[in-house]
Amino acid sequence: MNIIIIILILISSFVITFGLMPFLIRYFRAKKEGQQIREIGPKWHASKAGTPTMGGLLFILAAVITTLWVSAWQGWLTNTMWALLFTLVMYGLIGMWDDSIKIFQHQNEGFKPWQKALAQIVVALIFTVIYQHEGFQMGFGNWQFGWLYGLFIVFWLVGFSNAVNLTDGLDGLVSGLAIISFLTYFLIALYQHQYDVAIFCLSIVGALVGFFPFNHKPAKIFMGDMGSLALGGALAAVALILHHEFSLLLIGIIYVVETASVILQVGSFRLTGKRIFKMSPIHHHFEMSGWSEWKVDYVFWIVGAVASLISLGLLWLINH
Repeated sequence: MNIIIIILILISSFVITFGLMPFLIRYFRAKKEGQQIREIGPKWHASKAGTPTMGGLLFILAAVITTLWVSAWQGWLTNTMWALLFTLVMYGLIGMWDDSIKIFQHQNEGFKPWQKALAQIVVALIFTVIYQHEGFQMGFGNWQFGWLYGLFIVFWLVGFSNAVNLTDGLDGLVSGLAIISFLTYFLIALYQHQYDVAIFCLSIVGALVGFFPFNHKPAKIFMGDMGSLALGGALAAVALILHHEFSLLLIGIIYVVETASVILQVGSFRLTGKRIFKMSPIHHHFEMSGWSEWKVDYVFWIVGAVASLISLGLLWLINH
């Protein structure tokens, strides 16, 4: 993949997102449809009520369009590519459905937990069937696990789609983190000459760069569950197809810590009646401790970037 193709991918997905986002924002404002803010959250988040959401609709569309036309042009429109696009779009549709309930019924809660989980599992199972049909290794390294690895795939997709969703609680936080994560996997895909995966990752990077100016504090639009579930599912799918499954624990360290903070908080409160954090997910703990949203964003982005660099360094060492 040469530099011209890389630039074209970035420009295409960036221009679609950045150029059309103002129209989407105006549409939602005209319809007076916006995010409902949870009463139990930080009180200063109340000012965000009514901010348009479902911005993920546009950056998903931009990533899909760019991925398709570049892949068709370069002859890299593979079944692997279709599997990645399927995961991105289907998890996005689950989030869209969830967001629609919140918006049109003017409430913060969308799906019931079991409904969302069931939908995520169904999509993960379909991805698993495609994964196996395409002959990808059902195991780690030289170890084959068959259907047990299939269960791992389902766990990975559902787990990380929810992990990114939990992380999406501050203006611009997930946008910045996802740019770092997908850029890292773009480099890994290039190194492994899996150009179809590289196109997919870079298309998402360009789309998110176009989305970020509208999503950073003070956000003019949120990505919504549509965006965060799609990004989380796509990240897990990319890690699986590149056979760097566990690299996501390091590259996505912030998503992991955010999820762990919720699990620990809930577990501690149910067992002891005491809370470990002032509020979970952990980005709210730092807010309640006096950090500004920008400070939380910067620190978390830096941690994510350093973790990604370490992951790339480890990959280079292993292969040299």
